[in-house]
Amino acid sequence: MATTWPPRTVIRKSSGLRTLESALYRSGLGPVAGVDEVGRGACAGPLVVAACVLGPSRLESLAALDDSKKLTEKAREKLFPLIRRYALAYHVVFIPSEEVDRRGVHVANIEGMRRAVAGLPVRPGYVLSDGFRVPGLPMPSLPVVGGDAVAACIAAASVLAKVSRDRLMVAMDADHPGYGFADHKGYSTPAHSTALTELGPCAQHRYSFINVRRVASGPGGSGGRVVAECKPDPPAEPGEYR
Repeated sequence: MATTWPPRTVIRKSSGLRTLESALYRSGLGPVAGVDEVGRGACAGPLVVAACVLGPSRLESLAALDDSKKLTEKAREKLFPLIRRYALAYHVVFIPSEEVDRRGVHVANIEGMRRAVAGLPVRPGYVLSDGFRVPGLPMPSLPVVGGDAVAACIAAASVLAKVSRDRLMVAMDADHPGYGFADHKGYSTPAHSTALTELGPCAQHRYSFINVRRVASGPGGSGGRVVAECKPDPPAEPGEYR
């Protein structure tokens, strides 16, 4: 029988980061894990996915927690060790650019979420994912639109993923000088585009992105690697909210 998925849930941001998780714990559905990814839209570097279980008694120790995109780099770096200290469990997965190209970014994203949850040393009773359904999990799960702004465990996962990826991109800058990875973290910027045109793609670039593929297939280009057919994200289904 086909799996029936609930609509992707929209939670009012005014409800705060603790409301959804607290309700799940009160219903006996814990431990609750949040899972989120960083680097989906980058044209270079890995896709990084993190899963995190905070526990109801740990939330007060992370009062500054918020969606990683809203936090400054300094704030994220300050939260990073606190999350690792107070989390009941966490796991970070790195999916290299070659696998992103081979699978396609969306499939790689979902696979990364599965791996992150599977790698948790504490088995969650429920999983909250940021935006996307994650089929194949051995426990109930719920996709939450904008989840990193409304669920503490997803926000914590987003910080773990963001800081882990940013640090790796800074290290990659030394291995692949000239691209400016330490500055733009692999995302498309005018400076990155200029460097890509002048130097050509390196091993960390994603050939499934049109700007990289265009340079690789141009005069003197390497031609690139085999990539999956590029498809848009799944459209909304009846009953879904965006």
